[in-house]
Amino acid sequence: MNAPSTPSAFAPGGKIDTARTLKPVRVAVLTISDTRDEESDTSGDLLASRVAGAGHELVARGIVKDDVAEIRARVLTWVDEGVEAIVTTGGTGITGRDVTPEAVRPLFDKEIDGFSVIFHLVSYQSVGLSTLQSRALAGIVKGCFVFCLPGSNGAVKDGWDKVISAQLDSRHGPCNMVELMPRLMES
Repeated sequence: MNAPSTPSAFAPGGKIDTARTLKPVRVAVLTISDTRDEESDTSGDLLASRVAGAGHELVARGIVKDDVAEIRARVLTWVDEGVEAIVTTGGTGITGRDVTPEAVRPLFDKEIDGFSVIFHLVSYQSVGLSTLQSRALAGIVKGCFVFCLPGSNGAVKDGWDKVISAQLDSRHGPCNMVELMPRLMES
């Protein structure tokens, strides 16, 4: 007689309730890179495709250099334009030019500490200890969710497919970030 199988401690909980209606989120995608342009921005292409494929509204897309002032300016412009979620790709590493955390973290009203933890858990399953080289982070800027992913295609797939997409899906339970949006600016 076989013992009943138990779920892995690392198997994610929650599920999408397809009987509920999806509330599309206004999402912008920002690639942060000194070397990529519109033709070579494969990670930005992946994100844009996944955002639209998930039923969200891709309201903006851009590329900025690894420059603190440029990154901050673009994020704040989109926040002021009513973007509900920004997903960045690139600049989260540990080299001298990787400045995304330094640019974005000071803008956060609240940091979403669990995002980094879960991203690294997922990333570890794909790239092993190389995940230590990422400083992926997320937070809220004036009521807008900002998720900062590494620039590789694999990291974008892991970050969107296994972490962000469910939390930006209003049908995900037991809870999701979309249902919190109306309350993010409460005082």
